[in-house]
Amino acid sequence: MVVSLAGRDILCLQDFTREEIETILKTAEMMKIWNKIGKPHRVLEGKTLAMIFQKPSTRTRISFEVGIYQLGGYGLYLNAQDLQLRRGETIADTARVLSRYVDGIMARVYAHKDVEDLAKYASVPVINGLSDFSHPCQALADYMTIKEKKGKIEGLKVVYVGDGNNVAHSLMIAGTKLGAHVVVATPEGFEPDEKVIKWAEANAAESGGSFELLHDPIKAVKDADVIYTDVWASMGQEAEAEERRKIFAPFQVNKDLVKHAKPNYIFMHCLPAHRGEEVTDDVVDSPNSVVFDEAENRLHAQKAAMALVMGGIKL
Repeated sequence: MVVSLAGRDILCLQDFTREEIETILKTAEMMKIWNKIGKPHRVLEGKTLAMIFQKPSTRTRISFEVGIYQLGGYGLYLNAQDLQLRRGETIADTARVLSRYVDGIMARVYAHKDVEDLAKYASVPVINGLSDFSHPCQALADYMTIKEKKGKIEGLKVVYVGDGNNVAHSLMIAGTKLGAHVVVATPEGFEPDEKVIKWAEANAAESGGSFELLHDPIKAVKDADVIYTDVWASMGQEAEAEERRKIFAPFQVNKDLVKHAKPNYIFMHCLPAHRGEEVTDDVVDSPNSVVFDEAENRLHAQKAAMALVMGGIKL
C-alpha cells in the first residue's frame, strides 16, 4: 500500500498509525543512504520552512536547518523576539500570516497548546520540534537508531529511566505502536501523563507489544535491550533542579544499574546530557552507548518527515 502523509501535521505520534510511522522510518533510512553516497535528493526544491524557537536548541535547529537545505529548501530561523507572539498578535494570526509565505512550520515551544494552535490555524504542515507534552522528532530518531543497531524494533525491551516527561511520552507512544515492550521507571509522583499511559496500553494491545510502569529502576532494566534516560529537570524547571537531584538520585544510569541489562544493551539519551547526574561518564562513553548515532539520526528522521508532509513524496 502506498502511504501519503502530504499536508499532515506532526504534533504527537499518537496521531499516526503503525504503518505511517514505519513509512517515516523507512524514508529516513533511504535519506541517510542517499546522504552517505552523495546522491542528491532535493525533493523540496524552492520550498521554505519557518522554524520558530521559543526554547533554544543545538540539535533541533542544526538538524532542521541542514535538513531543509539538503532537501533543496530554505530554513527561516525565527526566535521568540522575531515574532509578535504574545505581544499583541495571536498565534492564530501568526499561523495564518506565515502560511502565506512558507510551505511548512516547525515550532519548538514551551506549551503544547501553542503548537496545536499553530496547526489549527495554519494552512501548511506544522511539525512539533518539541513541546512540554511531546517530542515526536526525537522518538522517530530514537527508533530509527534502535532499528539500525538491533535490526528490529518489535519484541525488544525498551526501558526509560527518569522523569516521565515529553521524551518519555513519545518513546512510549512510538514504541508501543511498533510492537516493543516499553518499560518506564520513575520516582513516585513523576510518572508520565495518565492519558499517555492509557494510549500506550491500548497501542500495545493492538501491536503485540506491552507497557509497564515501575518505580524500581533495577527491576525495570532487567534484561533490557535498550536503556534510555533524559535530564532530570527540563528547560523551564530550573527552580526545581536541586530538589529533583535528590529525588532522582536512585534512578541514575550508572555501571551498577546497567549490569542488570543484557550484555549487548544499547544506551540512549536525547542530549544534552548532564554527566554525573542522570548518567555517568562510564555509561555515556561506553561501547554500548549510541547517543551520537542517535543525535545524527535526528537529521535523517526530520528530513523524512519534512519530505513526506511538505513534499508529498510517497513510499
